[in-house]
Amino acid sequence: MIIETAREVAVKKILPVREEYDRDGVFPWDVVKALAEADLCGLYIPEEYGGLGGGVFELCLAVEELSKICGGISLSMAATALGTFPILLFGSDEQKKKYLTPIATGEKLSAFGLTEANAGSDALGMKSTARLEGDHYILNGTKQWITNGENAEIYTVLAKTNPAKGARGISAFIVEKGTDGFSFGKHEDKMGIRASSTTELVFQNCKIPVENLLSREGMGSIVAIKTLNYSRPGVGAQALGIAAGCLDDALNYSRERVQFGESISSFQAVQHMLADMATQIEAARALLYQTAKTIDAGEKRFSKESAMSKLFCSDVAMKVAVDAVQVMGGYGYMREYPMEKRMRDAKITQIYEGTNQIQRNEIALQLIKEAA
Repeated sequence: MIIETAREVAVKKILPVREEYDRDGVFPWDVVKALAEADLCGLYIPEEYGGLGGGVFELCLAVEELSKICGGISLSMAATALGTFPILLFGSDEQKKKYLTPIATGEKLSAFGLTEANAGSDALGMKSTARLEGDHYILNGTKQWITNGENAEIYTVLAKTNPAKGARGISAFIVEKGTDGFSFGKHEDKMGIRASSTTELVFQNCKIPVENLLSREGMGSIVAIKTLNYSRPGVGAQALGIAAGCLDDALNYSRERVQFGESISSFQAVQHMLADMATQIEAARALLYQTAKTIDAGEKRFSKESAMSKLFCSDVAMKVAVDAVQVMGGYGYMREYPMEKRMRDAKITQIYEGTNQIQRNEIALQLIKEAA
């Protein structure tokens, strides 16, 4: 039912606008409304907070299906999940009631404020600070490349409350749009996922109520790490959807394109490319689904598998996109057809929420720990 519903939204609402929104960098508010009306926004949020009570697996199903049509537009849902997981995992009951309900209904989007100009892969090397003054924290700093950017209403933001303690001096906060001292900076002009807004978050003596602290002081690094472990399969689902869309287009094209008096799908060179693409996609899907189910089953350790699913799915997306462009030849390279867009969208999945080199570091570290 989730797949069918997401597919209907993708075909009816996303397909007609994906080229225009990509070209002009339009945020897909009409699609967000359609996702809300279809009850897809709260798939992974408990029923007591207005959601459908699913988990990471249900989220991945929807993101994958939407991404088959447009990986950029699907990010309105996936990035909101990234901003929501810290509240879901570490929020108090009061925080959950206040913030999860409007997210579950699609009334509000969320975003995750971690990355800074000089703190990308080394995210815990951030410079943003939050100083306690009475019943408020005073937040200062700038977050960079934040997905959903100025279109979100609820932000989970990481800042140092005790810089002397390093990673143990970082705390996490819920920040609402419109808070005094909170503004937006540069809106990024990107290669791909152009229908998704990517913006700087600027905090200048921004007053955050103490009740908006997530968990307790010093827990920020744990909040960030656990959040990413939960959210990386969502990136894998986006990548998987892009790859599956590439295969669909390349396969259909190969059956219609005639050269030397026959369709190019009859050429063994093309057949082998299609076979490899399909095999890689199925392998990626198996890994992703199993990882999502492991997380939802309540297993305590899954950081290795989470990193593997993000790594493998995104590498597959890029490989399949390149091969799909090759199958389509000149037509695959032209903006008149969606394939060049799919290739541009695929690239970011190897970069954000931890580059694939960082994923390999995490996988190797866990392997070494397990062997000790």
